[in-house]
Amino acid sequence: MKSKIKTILFDVGGVLVLGKSSHWKHGKLIPSGVHLDVAEKLNIQLDQYLEVIETIFAESIEGKISEKQAVHTIAHKLKISEKKLRKLYIWAYRKHLRVNKQLHKKALELKKLGYQIGILSDQWYLSEKALMPSKLYKKFNPKIVSCDVGVRKPNLQIYKIALKKSHSKPEETLFIDNQEWNIPPAKKLGIKTIQFKDNKQLFEDKNWKKLF
Repeated sequence: MKSKIKTILFDVGGVLVLGKSSHWKHGKLIPSGVHLDVAEKLNIQLDQYLEVIETIFAESIEGKISEKQAVHTIAHKLKISEKKLRKLYIWAYRKHLRVNKQLHKKALELKKLGYQIGILSDQWYLSEKALMPSKLYKKFNPKIVSCDVGVRKPNLQIYKIALKKSHSKPEETLFIDNQEWNIPPAKKLGIKTIQFKDNKQLFEDKNWKKLF
């Protein structure tokens, strides 16, 4: 290896999966096409829909409530069966977000070169099911997902969990994320970082090039 890096941690939404995904800004959920489509399919005004899901969605991302509780509560409030709700969300996520095949291929090349490749991502239960099928991510280890570990970025604790589970020192770890606010906590711990914009920008980054 040309690099001192041993572990590369990838974000999912906006990095390994591309498309317009929802995000949080100033404590508010900024909806993507996923939520717009769900609201439309249910014939509910977006504001009304967000009022129903926002708190539950936030608690789900941080694993504060179980998948069963989250799905039951949302389905009940939106007056839809739990089965239909699950299908609707998974359909919407897969409609609006697509696998970044080029980056997936590069990640697997890194694995063959001897690096550990892992996931560090904020997801709630149904986005995890839709966007992170086990078949696609079976070679990624560890997989740190906010709803499973009970904390989300940019909380420093989730980065510490990732280091512990990957058995890597901060200086041996590279973290790639598309959101600017998720980068500083990683840097604070001494983790090397790249803010992802697109594949071209990533592949030309000096820290990325050193991996090959």
